[in-house]
Amino acid sequence: MSNKENVDALQLGPRKKARSTDPLVHHGRHFGRSIHALCNIQALINNGIVRMGERADEPDESFTEQERREHKVFLELLRCVPGLEERLMSTESEEEVHSIAVMLQKGASSARSDDTKSLKSAIIDWLTPPGEALIPPISRNVKFERGFNHEVTGALLCPAGVDWSDKEIKEKLRTGELSVAGDQWPVFLYSSFKYDEDDPWKGLLQSSLLVKTFKHIFTSPSSVEREAKATRSGNARIHGMTRVTRASISYAATQARFALSASSVFNRNDTITDSEWFYNSILELLEHPDEIVEVDRLLIWWNRIVFPNHAAQSRPVSKNSALASIRAKREAAKRAALTANSNATTT
Repeated sequence: MSNKENVDALQLGPRKKARSTDPLVHHGRHFGRSIHALCNIQALINNGIVRMGERADEPDESFTEQERREHKVFLELLRCVPGLEERLMSTESEEEVHSIAVMLQKGASSARSDDTKSLKSAIIDWLTPPGEALIPPISRNVKFERGFNHEVTGALLCPAGVDWSDKEIKEKLRTGELSVAGDQWPVFLYSSFKYDEDDPWKGLLQSSLLVKTFKHIFTSPSSVEREAKATRSGNARIHGMTRVTRASISYAATQARFALSASSVFNRNDTITDSEWFYNSILELLEHPDEIVEVDRLLIWWNRIVFPNHAAQSRPVSKNSALASIRAKREAAKRAALTANSNATTT
């Protein structure tokens, strides 16, 4: 005879306490979306600790370009996780460092998985003309009908500069005879899905589909089809994000590309989708110092669309406005005060 107390199975049991998520997982989600999606966080932290400790006195020139890029990402990680630097530099426990890395990696991976899952069906809605249907239809849950297997998704995934209307090319893309590397960017990244061979920067990373993907991930799914009313909302608001980052654009592009593809499981090492190289190739372009003029223009464009209220705060003051007059008088008063103080000191 069991000593367990009899429980009425026809009544709800006691409410279970909600499990609290480790704050590191929370920060890891934002890190993966906006700073670097596909890095090895354990190696990133280990290398960062060594550079801030044993190699702290070495000049920047002694490190390779790749090491400098990695350290920049590491510093961004420290910036976005409160108290992380102090925690890492004060501990001598390898187990604790490992545990920290595991939690952060878990957050980045879970965010990527959540976004992949939600975009799988959402992107079909964006491809479907209002009041019409895709022909042939595309399942919201099964992906083998996508990619180069469907006319609509195939046209969007077709590499820029490649003619999707060419039947021979189309067939080679579908059979895999013509493979597409990660740095062969699809035409859907371009505004109006049009690529200008004479000006490859024209409209790059400014497509409506990419903007919808970004909003779905960062400012909430409901903001996709309407104008954002708040400066921040959704994941962006939760993490205090008020402007786009280069990595967040690269992340949105990678997620959109995968959602259009026929691949069912996101794998960074998948040689068919080549997602890791695709992500890194875009990020490298956006971080290259020689592209700073075009990238700055692109970031301004993105911020005006995604964070309009914040972008408005940084706009220049209109000439002949009351605000301009007030500021002019304030500056004049400051200059007069400085002149008076200078004269007084001289005499």
